[in-house]
Amino acid sequence: MDNQEICNGVKEAIVEALGVDPEEVEENSSLFSDLGAESLDLLDIVFRLEKTFGIKIPKSGIQQDVLKAEGIKEEDVVVDGALTALGAEKLRENMKEVDGEKIQEGFRVDDIPTLFTVQTFVNIVKLQLANK
Repeated sequence: MDNQEICNGVKEAIVEALGVDPEEVEENSSLFSDLGAESLDLLDIVFRLEKTFGIKIPKSGIQQDVLKAEGIKEEDVVVDGALTALGAEKLRENMKEVDGEKIQEGFRVDDIPTLFTVQTFVNIVKLQLANK
């Protein structure tokens, strides 16, 4: 499956889940601030992507990717539910599609989904397809 097919499938899932016009959905669109998504909408999007692409998207998602860096302990990246300086650095590395200024020390791990863009889901789908 090529990149364009993945992008189109992701955009279609987002359009259907959020009820937005296809023209509004661009790769750098923020699901929350630009497209009006709410937390429950993410579950709908994930369900649609899993069905469309025949993949399983871990519910822990990107939050756990920060912690999977080799040789890094959880307490080095997250303390009391907030990113440490190292955690912010690792998240910026894992989410290059997001403006790095939004990811700073103290950012709440529970708020990571508010950073998601259309490209974030394209990246997640690509990763899951590669791991299939």
